[in-house]
Amino acid sequence: MAVIDITPPLSAATPMWPGDTPFSARRTWAIEENGAVNVSMLTMSSHAGAHADAPLHYSASGASIDAVPLDPYLGRCLVVRIDDAAPLIGPERLMEAIGRFGPAPPPRVLIRTYSKAPTLEWDSSFTAIAADAVRRLAKRGVKLIGVDTPSLDPEQSKTMDAHQAILAADMRVLEGLVLDAVDEGEYELIALPLKLKGLDAAPVRAVLRTLR
Repeated sequence: MAVIDITPPLSAATPMWPGDTPFSARRTWAIEENGAVNVSMLTMSSHAGAHADAPLHYSASGASIDAVPLDPYLGRCLVVRIDDAAPLIGPERLMEAIGRFGPAPPPRVLIRTYSKAPTLEWDSSFTAIAADAVRRLAKRGVKLIGVDTPSLDPEQSKTMDAHQAILAADMRVLEGLVLDAVDEGEYELIALPLKLKGLDAAPVRAVLRTLR
């Protein structure tokens, strides 16, 4: 089985949501100085790069990322590519893409919208997902949606309709994936979030494994 890394690198060049904390790192201990080890300090947003949103991100009473079950982040998934659907991928377009692989999708669906994800610059016009599309996936038994964009909702959204649909259906979200090298089809997803107590999101090292 081949392993495909779908995680963008994190560095000072990583584009962040406007106003959010930029990534930075510095060496606090150095082998050259202490003769033993290198140790670094990181400063970053909980939503930097590939990350898992917790319900706490979009609900004041929602569960934090350390409290959510891990099952949704591990198992069979379907990757679909939907081009030129901005500003919103609607339910018909999404169901058409999924329907090419059969009537019943796996419990996890990853949506590729970019030919090449902008890992070095911010794209304010990224393609978002309509709340009705989320609800249609929930009715099909999907429990996790992953996207190669910074958010399910448009940058200027204040109502967070897609995230609220996720909340109502008790689904999970992965954002900031890089699916450039991934063909459409079924894979095994492994994208476990860090166990950050009480926080609204956590970074993931997301990979796909090809199926036998």
